[in-house]
Amino acid sequence: MPLLIREERAGDAAAIERVTVAAFADAAHTSHTEQFIVNALRRAGQLTVSLVAQVGEDEEIVGHVAVSPVSISPSGAAGWYGLGPISVVPGRQGQGVGAALMKAALERLRQAGAAGCVVLGEPAYYGRFGFVARPGLVLPGVPAEYFQATCLRGACPIGDVNYHSAFNATA
Repeated sequence: MPLLIREERAGDAAAIERVTVAAFADAAHTSHTEQFIVNALRRAGQLTVSLVAQVGEDEEIVGHVAVSPVSISPSGAAGWYGLGPISVVPGRQGQGVGAALMKAALERLRQAGAAGCVVLGEPAYYGRFGFVARPGLVLPGVPAEYFQATCLRGACPIGDVNYHSAFNATA
């Protein structure tokens, strides 16, 4: 069945929450708060990109990706974003849904003129999309190899990356 990647619509929040909970239920290295983060970003108006993956005649949502602004200090570099959480229901993992969401999210950032994007995750996976660990670009408290960036225009900044306070959401 064809996969459709589209912008989040009004009424998608409950389905996105279900997808996110399912995707992270058995994942290693998770706080199990990803659904709360997405909801808090939405409430704060900080979802710069929020895409869903749909499949089938009933248009079932099987994946979601969130992108939100980040700040970098002390450089103050503008136009940087954090990708995540990205979620795919377990039955659809390994079928290209996540890759399609990644490519679409990065393309939206390019079209918007973003300077770059950071992600916290598995280097082997995110490296496929141009993400690499950048010396000097740091997420405090995280092993350097798992915090990666892709520069979309200009030079990559140096500094500490700070995500929106929504990433502290626990309910």
